[in-house]
Amino acid sequence: QELVGRVDGPEEGISPAVCVLDSGSTINHPLIAVALEPNHHLASDPNWTPHDTAAQWQGHGTQMSGLSLYGDLTDALVTAEAIKLDHCLETVKILPDHGANTPDLFGYITSEAVSTAEIAAGARDRAFCLAVTSDGPNWLGRPTSWSAKIDDLAYGDGDGEGQRLFVISAGNVNENYLADEYLKQNDVSSVENPAQAWNALTVGAMTEKLTITDPTFAGWTAMAPAGDLSPSSRTSLIWQDEWPLKPDIVLEGGNRGVDPATNQGDHLDDLSLLTTHNRINSRPLTTSGDTSAATALASRMAAQIYADKPNLWPETVRALMVHSAEWTAAMLSHVPQNPNGNQKRLLLRRYGYGVPDIRRALRSLQSDVTLIFEESLQPFQLDGSRVKTKDMVFHQLPWPKDKLEELGDTRVEMRVTLSYFIEPNPGERGWTKRHRYSSHGLRFDVQRPLESHDQFMRRINSAMREDNHAANAMPALEGWMIGPKLRSRGSVHSDIWEGSAVDLANSSGIAIYPVGGWWREKKDLRRWENGARYALIITLRAQEDIDLYTEIT
Repeated sequence: QELVGRVDGPEEGISPAVCVLDSGSTINHPLIAVALEPNHHLASDPNWTPHDTAAQWQGHGTQMSGLSLYGDLTDALVTAEAIKLDHCLETVKILPDHGANTPDLFGYITSEAVSTAEIAAGARDRAFCLAVTSDGPNWLGRPTSWSAKIDDLAYGDGDGEGQRLFVISAGNVNENYLADEYLKQNDVSSVENPAQAWNALTVGAMTEKLTITDPTFAGWTAMAPAGDLSPSSRTSLIWQDEWPLKPDIVLEGGNRGVDPATNQGDHLDDLSLLTTHNRINSRPLTTSGDTSAATALASRMAAQIYADKPNLWPETVRALMVHSAEWTAAMLSHVPQNPNGNQKRLLLRRYGYGVPDIRRALRSLQSDVTLIFEESLQPFQLDGSRVKTKDMVFHQLPWPKDKLEELGDTRVEMRVTLSYFIEPNPGERGWTKRHRYSSHGLRFDVQRPLESHDQFMRRINSAMREDNHAANAMPALEGWMIGPKLRSRGSVHSDIWEGSAVDLANSSGIAIYPVGGWWREKKDLRRWENGARYALIITLRAQEDIDLYTEIT
């Protein structure tokens, strides 16, 4: 009651939303009612109630509702500060009150839920929060009808309209395994369906929760060290390399306690997140965790970005969250300082790009400057009887060349993130290794220190013509953390370059260019006429006492 008195709800009708696709929600919960209007409390099937009452789902949708609005409620309860909600809540029930959905209908039900939410409030920035997954380790990254439908819904109508942001949980390792099996179990447990969707932001779980205060569990310890993977989080380490790097990011999902008598892990309230309970007359609060909780936190972050920067493209919001992510010291402790390809692969397929930070996503500091581009190009064209590549885009970056040259060998860092949505191949024949699933791909390349603008253009032209010898004639720009081969999986690519300021001063151009996909291969469908949007984010970082922001602006 005290907390409800400190909450200032969102502005009705204009605030961005988190749309929770789950078991429904409890609209009469006072912490939810402040942000969930009755006409946005819905069900994908008109025969279902929108309320979160089915015992089999244990109030999961209400738990996600609270986390999507407030994050971990512990943080709100231990302060006396006013809380302003700049985003609202929408809920669409996709889980039935009795029984379970037929797997063949998962995609259809999700599509109906999206339509239901958009009919109720179409003109609104929103993040769809999907913390419901299905198991099936034999997929190993291969698309399914459900994940392909997610990709199709995210892609939109193909004319630069209708794109959507989906935030999906990676899925959980549900078994209470022995502490000695921590990370081993995670690494052999595949990300679940539909989190392999190329266009979705897939969320795994990490944890900072270590403290156990409940005297019932005296002598118990936390399984995962601070900053490392949550014991429940799944990975894509057993996937084949052609499929996307998943998860994309990780957020707090709680820890597991270890029983000293058996060395087995188990869920503890002390190591979980606090959120809203669906049976308000019984108790107002409960605990939650795992990748579901992490997904709700990520959806909240996406809505906060929309609130701060309205009308950003969904591709851009996804890019900002990936771009702001960093690996913790605990994550980096599993690889050497200069990791090889397999070690980098472990880092990305276990933790994604790390833990995102809302402050980094929204703000440029004096020594930490971020540029955001939202652009489009036409990847292909018909040339006679053949479909060939068409457009490339060159961005001339406003680097403070004199300032960077003055800094000489001082180390600086540049991060580049490219995000775009693909159209999934309409036939399952394109969902195997031999055939293309994605409509197209995009790549970025940075001008090299000894390369003139004309040389840079010729080199990218050669790459587009797939003339690999000419494309690699110039010496490589060294210093990339991930490298062009590994970062090119999926449809969001992020990498960090570190080197001398003087080298960066002469690397002020970046090119975006297309690579093959089924748009190019299926000429008769005429998709070669289509344009493709992309979001490009570039951050330049230097030591704190170096003012790059003023120079660039």
